[in-house]
Amino acid sequence: MAQETVTEAPRAGAASAVRRHELAEFLRHRREHITPEQVGLPRGRRRRTPGLRREEVAQLSAVGVTWYTWLEQARDIQVSVQVLDALARTLMLDPSERSHIFQLAGAVDPTPATTCPSVTPAMRAVLEQLEPYPACLQNSRYDILAHNRTYGLLLCDLEAVPPEDRNCMILSYTHEEWQSSIVHLEEAQRLMAARFRAAMAGHLGEPAWKMLLKRLRTESAEFREAWDRHEVVAHRSKRKEFINRHVGRLVVDHTDLWLSPEAGPRMVTYVPADEESRQRLERLHSISLARAVP
Repeated sequence: MAQETVTEAPRAGAASAVRRHELAEFLRHRREHITPEQVGLPRGRRRRTPGLRREEVAQLSAVGVTWYTWLEQARDIQVSVQVLDALARTLMLDPSERSHIFQLAGAVDPTPATTCPSVTPAMRAVLEQLEPYPACLQNSRYDILAHNRTYGLLLCDLEAVPPEDRNCMILSYTHEEWQSSIVHLEEAQRLMAARFRAAMAGHLGEPAWKMLLKRLRTESAEFREAWDRHEVVAHRSKRKEFINRHVGRLVVDHTDLWLSPEAGPRMVTYVPADEESRQRLERLHSISLARAVP
């Protein structure tokens, strides 16, 4: 057993070193291919470095110049997800490039992507076919990964919400229009906090979950109160009531359709519980279609 441990440790260290060098080379390459004009900086006459200087990337990302230099030198330093997020924005990385640097750094991207590899064209087609019933795809952290047009107008104008804020926990505790659309808001918030605590038990060490929890505790006194109750509730179907600003009161049955054996990614659907709600959802769908026309 001791001999196995001794032989495995260097492999892990070597793999970590390889990832650090790959990250350093990738950051340097991207830095050299971003022009000063692209980030609003003057080029100047004495610029010898192709692209941006290290100190410019550090300044734009709000990190120390020495620290960023060490990062490009592949030194063995800890990189926080906040810094990786800032570097990704400064270097104008696309979703694939952003995912790449987080993988090389051994970190989990804390923000939901606007496109997700797990959201296939077939899943998007199913969402559309469910209309006029509202439906969306969520992960276990309540990030809204995709949605149909009716869902996009159910609780607020979801397209107007920045992608990083499209999370049902964030919206339920901090978004005024979303909150005003939920008839039994206090009960819904308490139930969501209990479900979130149950789901988080399997993700306690993941930065994305810890960052979401920190944000909720910072921005919402109601969440802090609900979280401190230490209640735990499993997912289950439930009848819900909404007040939609376009069509009025809606009574719907909420169902989670799980996409894997684990209680993680799921399709969330809202089926009208009465004829009046069915007709109003059809009207809401018509409104969403009219908005989609240029």
